[in-house]
Amino acid sequence: MSGLYYEEFEVGMEFDHALRRTVTEMDNVMYCAMTHNPQPLHLDEEFSKQTEYGQRIVNSLFTLGLVIGVTVGETTLGTTLGNLGMTDIRFANPVFHGDTIRVVTRIKEMRESKSRPDAGLVVFEHIGYNQRDQEIAYCVRTGLMRKRP
Repeated sequence: MSGLYYEEFEVGMEFDHALRRTVTEMDNVMYCAMTHNPQPLHLDEEFSKQTEYGQRIVNSLFTLGLVIGVTVGETTLGTTLGNLGMTDIRFANPVFHGDTIRVVTRIKEMRESKSRPDAGLVVFEHIGYNQRDQEIAYCVRTGLMRKRP
């Protein structure tokens, strides 16, 4: 288990996650299929050629899931009790098939849980970048984290 307990986080702590992931056409098509999203911007190459992007773009919710997922191994693996919310989600630039995503996480806030003496709340700021160092996704996420046993 490599996740950190509540007490191991500090406000201002930053993680430049080593794990990176190249997004494939299969990722995008399968995600759209699994979520019943028929948006032609994601699935129809000919339609997408007529858009400002000139090609299909990756589903933004897949992108958000990937950005958060990349962070798990170094932050919350086995030590989280769950997500309490996500805010300030934005997608500054589209993701295309073949883009490689990297993520930076910062700890914005922390506080003890009022209802659970064995847990605390950690506010994570996740920023995803493509291989050109363009921001592709941003999210503020509140996690309920276990305290050390």
